[in-house]
Amino acid sequence: MPFHIKMGLTVVVGLAALAGWFFMGSLGQTGPQYALLFLGPFTMGSLWIFPEVMRSKADNKPVGRDAAGRAQ
Repeated sequence: MPFHIKMGLTVVVGLAALAGWFFMGSLGQTGPQYALLFLGPFTMGSLWIFPEVMRSKADNKPVGRDAAGRAQ
């Protein structure tokens, strides 16, 4: 994934987690607020740590079916 897209997603996720933190706080929901405290940074970190799935052209080959509709 290109750097600018990954950075943009990180910023959007961070802003959404921050907005959710304040929204849950305004409702008096402390449990979901603490969940956001963990899940927001975890999601932002996972964008950078885990690699993007890359597929080759061989992966896009359609699977043949028999007369009963089962994959061969």
